[in-house]
Amino acid sequence: MGLLERLAMDKQDEIKPGKPVSIHAQKDDQKEDLYKDLKLKIFNKVVEEVSISHDNEDDMQAVEDEIRKIVNEVIESEAKYLTRNERNTIARDIINETIGFGPITPLLNDPEINEVMVNGPNQVYVERNGKLELSDITFRDNAHLFHIIERIVAPLGRRIDESSPMVDARLPNGSRVNIIIPPLALNGPTITIRKFSDNPYTVNDLIRFGTMTAEVAQFLKACVEARLNIIVSGGTGSGKTTTLNVISSFIPEDERIITIEDAAELQLKQAHIVRLETRPPNVEGKGAISIRDLVRNSLRMRPDRIIVGEVRSGEALDMLQAMNTGHDGSLTTAHANSPRDILSRLETMVLMSGMDLPVRAIREQISSAIDLIVQQTRLKDGSRKITYITEVSGMEGDVITLQDIFVYKEEGFDNNGRIKGRLVPTGLKPGFMDKLLKTGVVLPADMFSAQ
Repeated sequence: MGLLERLAMDKQDEIKPGKPVSIHAQKDDQKEDLYKDLKLKIFNKVVEEVSISHDNEDDMQAVEDEIRKIVNEVIESEAKYLTRNERNTIARDIINETIGFGPITPLLNDPEINEVMVNGPNQVYVERNGKLELSDITFRDNAHLFHIIERIVAPLGRRIDESSPMVDARLPNGSRVNIIIPPLALNGPTITIRKFSDNPYTVNDLIRFGTMTAEVAQFLKACVEARLNIIVSGGTGSGKTTTLNVISSFIPEDERIITIEDAAELQLKQAHIVRLETRPPNVEGKGAISIRDLVRNSLRMRPDRIIVGEVRSGEALDMLQAMNTGHDGSLTTAHANSPRDILSRLETMVLMSGMDLPVRAIREQISSAIDLIVQQTRLKDGSRKITYITEVSGMEGDVITLQDIFVYKEEGFDNNGRIKGRLVPTGLKPGFMDKLLKTGVVLPADMFSAQ
C-alpha cells in the first residue's frame, strides 16, 4: 500500500464525513471538522485519479496542476462558499502531502531558513540568519511524521525502521538530511535537514558577510594557487563547508579535481571535477564504501587536487600520506575548536586507522603535510567568522609549531547587538612566502603588517 493510500486511511479514521455546509456558518470546532472532511474527499480523489511521478520538474508541475484542478472541482460542487484564501490553503496542503514533505514544505522553500529540525510531531525549530527559532509548524501525530519520513527516504532507496533506525543521506536537491527514530529518539522521530543553496556563496559574499576580508581572500587565493595543503577547522554549524567551497573555487580551471564526501555538498564550478560519495551498508550490513576507501581509490585517478569534505577517522592517515607523496594542494575540513586542537584531533584520527605508529611519527606526518589551518567559528550572535589563519611551521622537539598569520579581534557590538570585529594580520610573515614567490604569486608588501 502506497503512502497516499495509507494517509487516506489515517484521515478516514480521524474524520467522519459530514454533509457539506458553508464553513463561514460554523463555530471554530465545526469549521475544523468540515475542513478536514473536505480535505479528505479531495485527498481520496487525488489518490484515485493522479499518477504521481518524481522524474523531473515538469512531471511535478503537471501533478501540481492536476491536483489544483481536482481541488477546484470538489470545492465548486461541495463547498463553493470557501474564500479564495481557504481554497488556496487546501490546495497547498494537499500538494505538500502528495508531492512535498508535508507541513515542513514551506520551511524548506523559505530562502531565509538554513536548517530545519523536527523534534517529534509537536516541535519544529529552524535556523534563520544564524539563530534558532521555534516555528508554529506541527504534525498531527507520530504516524503523520512517519509518513513524511517515508516520503523522504523512499525515493533515496533507503530504509528506516527499528532494525535500522538512522539514516544520513542527500536529498535530490542536494540538501543533507539526518533521520533518527525510536527507540533511539526518545521524544519521537527526529529529522534534521541542512538546506542546499541553489546559488552557493562566493568569495564576495563571505567578504560582505564579514566572514573574511578582501586581503584574507587574496592571501587564501595565493595559497591555493601555490598548492599549499589547507585544512578548514571549526565546530558544528560554523560554516566549514561553505568556506571550503569558496577556497576551492580558487583552484585553476586546468586542473583535475576529485571531491570525496559522505553526502555531496560542495558546489565547485570548474569544468574538470569528479565527485565521489560514500555508500552506507545494505540491509545485510554489507557493501559499505567509506571515505577512506574513496581516498585510496582517488590516488589511482590521476588527481591534481583531492578535496575531502570532512575527515573524521582513519582516512586522516591516507589524506596526510597523499599530501606527503606528491598530491599537494589538497583541501579538507575537520571538527576542532582551535588550530592547536585540530592537531590533537588529527593525531587521534590517525590512530583510529589501526596503524600502530609512534606519536612523534604521526606529528612529523602532520607537520610536513599541513601547511595552513583556517579556523572557522560561529560567534554568539550567530554570525560565522574566520577567527584564525595559522601556519604549521614545523616541529621543535616533539611539538608541532604554529604561527598565527591573521587573527579575528572582537571590537564590541553594533546597535543591533551583532558582534563587531576584524580579521587582522599579526605582523608575522608566513614561512612559505618563498613558495608563493616561486609560483609567481606577488602579495602586497604591507599585507602582513600588524594593525
